[in-house]
Amino acid sequence: MTAREIRLAARPKGLPTPEDFELAEVPVPRPGPGELLVRNVLMSVDPYMRGRMNDVKSYVEPFRLGEPLDGGAIGEVVESDAEGFAPGDKVLHGLGWREYAVLDPRHAVKVDPDAAPLGAYLGVLGMTGLTAYAGLLEVAAFKEGEVVFVSGAAGAVGQVAGQVAKLRGAKRVIGSAGSDDKVAFLTGELGFDAAFNYKSGKVADLLAEAAPDGIDVYFDNVGGDHLEAAIASFNDFGRAALCGAISVYNSTSAPTAPRNLGLAVGKRLTLRGFLVRDHGHLRERFQREVGRWVAEGSLRYRETVTSGGLDKAPEAFIGMLRGENLGKALVEL
Repeated sequence: MTAREIRLAARPKGLPTPEDFELAEVPVPRPGPGELLVRNVLMSVDPYMRGRMNDVKSYVEPFRLGEPLDGGAIGEVVESDAEGFAPGDKVLHGLGWREYAVLDPRHAVKVDPDAAPLGAYLGVLGMTGLTAYAGLLEVAAFKEGEVVFVSGAAGAVGQVAGQVAKLRGAKRVIGSAGSDDKVAFLTGELGFDAAFNYKSGKVADLLAEAAPDGIDVYFDNVGGDHLEAAIASFNDFGRAALCGAISVYNSTSAPTAPRNLGLAVGKRLTLRGFLVRDHGHLRERFQREVGRWVAEGSLRYRETVTSGGLDKAPEAFIGMLRGENLGKALVEL
């Protein structure tokens, strides 16, 4: 009756290392009245988790040293004292990085493995998909006929954002990625109009070549030189949805870009940060529209699944920060 969990052993300096994590053995928790006990079968690793490893004030509490991390997961109900949940049910919840979790049923959502693969509920039909949908359509106020640039486009959020733009009538969709194989994935399988490997030259030059008539919308997953390049390529009244800045998450010094923010004045740009939790009112529309596209095969997605159990989670997380994943990064428990 023991289980394992991954704890934060040290606050990383730069890119996390395996030594920053600790695999601990604990008793299997017991559910109380009205609670659920679930055995996790699949968990997510996401870029935002890197920020929670720093002891700084942010929009979410930092992880605590010596305590288990958490994040999106799919679990199977083992015991239930909650109405509407029975052993065998699959539920989406936020207590990953451990083999067993006790849940308040208010924080668990039943998912149907017959309607979609379990990984989809953590990715294209889950938080990352909603992030892409809300960021593009509500935050950046995308309109049919516009030119869209998505950075980190082969990642979990980027792969959805670019395709939603295409399906909603974008004139041109451009993506950046960190390898030639990912570029081929974007323009081949996902239908982007153009894509470039940001490691092959200056991002500003590569974007200008891919978008000779400028861009109207930028979905930012990378920050840094990508944001600077977008500001340079923006047409007047361009809009950016600032979703993430993975290029600086592991930096130990202040970023050098963007250095051209003054252009935002003359171009009358809107650069807006956002959190997906502020856009829950879109969930039903998102699930209906994106769910239909996925079922029809008009919106495709990839997952990088690391198997081998919970002890592989730190490895998968570090690999995701290095850009080794294609699409959503998941760990199979």
